[in-house]
Amino acid sequence: MSTQQYALSQVPAPPADFSNIRLRYITATQYSQEWNSTMHTHSCAELFFITGGHGYIHTQQERFPVAVNDLMVINTNVLHTETSGAASPLEYIVLGVEGLETLTGIEGYALLHLYTEREELMSYLHLMLRELQERRPGCGLVCQNLLEIIVMRLLRREDISLSAAPTALKSSRECDIVRRYIDNHFKENLNLDQLAALAHINKYYLVHAFKREYGVSPINYLISRRILESKYLLDDTNHSLSQISHMLGFSSPSYFSQSFRRTEGVSPLEYRRSQRNGEER
Repeated sequence: MSTQQYALSQVPAPPADFSNIRLRYITATQYSQEWNSTMHTHSCAELFFITGGHGYIHTQQERFPVAVNDLMVINTNVLHTETSGAASPLEYIVLGVEGLETLTGIEGYALLHLYTEREELMSYLHLMLRELQERRPGCGLVCQNLLEIIVMRLLRREDISLSAAPTALKSSRECDIVRRYIDNHFKENLNLDQLAALAHINKYYLVHAFKREYGVSPINYLISRRILESKYLLDDTNHSLSQISHMLGFSSPSYFSQSFRRTEGVSPLEYRRSQRNGEER
């Protein structure tokens, strides 16, 4: 008879303390024609496990093509969205994780390609979904333990650095409410008084607190969100500047052009021309 026994005291300690990470949610999504692809953020990190089809994950700086075997990690408060073609609809499972961040890139996101470990990770994800669908006793604890296993398996890789997110980076509740409202309503006619009333605080305090949290005032953040969306419209549509200005809530086409030039260093038409010329090459 042959016996192998391993004492737990011999198991190396984990490379980092992730005792405070928490699973906030898990979602399984498939692209449809009703897909609302708008840049947005979350108050926790998201782990996108691509399970089918192909498409793109957009951030404020880049666009990443993604397909089966890909994992995208996006930190708290990082702007992003997903797009897909109808021919091969993008499918993915997302874990919303509190207390976790990637340090791989300074932009706050990282793209990994899963190979040998993909099948095992997928089994954990599907077990989590089944636990939450059935709602049997202890399902939350099972899912939390599975999350910790997934994180530990990812920590073994050399192409990503994961860290416990410092609590000091958490934004104040009021600023977070305002930022999220802007992310979801930036096409509407918003002003500082409305945003302050939404958070139930003085508008002067809001400006100070918001700038301390995010480095810009609420109104400048609103303008930057509109400019970011306008770049997609300039790239992918033939809408006139007047139409884009109206769609994104600018008071006039001239104000839109001024804001775009101030942010991007070129006029909207110059930007569109450079993008189109780049595609032709």
